[in-house]
Amino acid sequence: MDGGVQAVPEQAPLAAQPRVAVDAVLFTIADGELQTLLVKIKNGPFRGQWAFPGGLVKVGETLEEAARRELYEKTGVRDLYLEQLYTFGDAHRDPTAHTISVAYFALVPYFAHALQRGEKYADVGWFPVRSLPPLAYDHNAIAASALQRLQAKLSYTNIVYSLLPPEFTLAELQDIYEVILGRTLDRRNFRRKILALGLLKPLQKTRRGAHRPAMLYSFVRRSPMNIEVL
Repeated sequence: MDGGVQAVPEQAPLAAQPRVAVDAVLFTIADGELQTLLVKIKNGPFRGQWAFPGGLVKVGETLEEAARRELYEKTGVRDLYLEQLYTFGDAHRDPTAHTISVAYFALVPYFAHALQRGEKYADVGWFPVRSLPPLAYDHNAIAASALQRLQAKLSYTNIVYSLLPPEFTLAELQDIYEVILGRTLDRRNFRRKILALGLLKPLQKTRRGAHRPAMLYSFVRRSPMNIEVL
């Protein structure tokens, strides 16, 4: 001690902080199957493997903004249903750094836009959800969690509207439910229940097909709401 001034003990260097990332599971219905968007990793320990699109959250960016940005960069689509799924925080999920991932799931009608892989990925494409390849990181667990959430929400919300075009038939609507749930629904009971809920409005036109013309419908509102469907 010199002149009454105490020496300040030397502090240990601060530990590196975990990084925050988002991963986005985008679902659509195509070719009679529930499909999801995957990207092929170009570099690093998972090079050549498929994963969900994602990345680090930028300074000043919200988690949802980051998830929407990642999806827009791959699809060019902004108007889609997006919901936070779960936080995956295993310290060893990313072998290169301690990275916490906030996962989202999104829904979009199948579209003809060209997918964009960007500079970060080697490839991008749609894959059937029930026959996914082994995924990088913990993304197989994320896939299972997202599918479980989607199946559950079909029973008590109207979010199925996010997977359909503005006009559709009751058969097309039922097909969406059956594809996602992986089971057949009784046609008569399904139609009676769905029409009684007041979710749909009939349009004054039909769609011609192999059989008799089918009435077209649209949703009364295309925004999320809780309602007992199944």
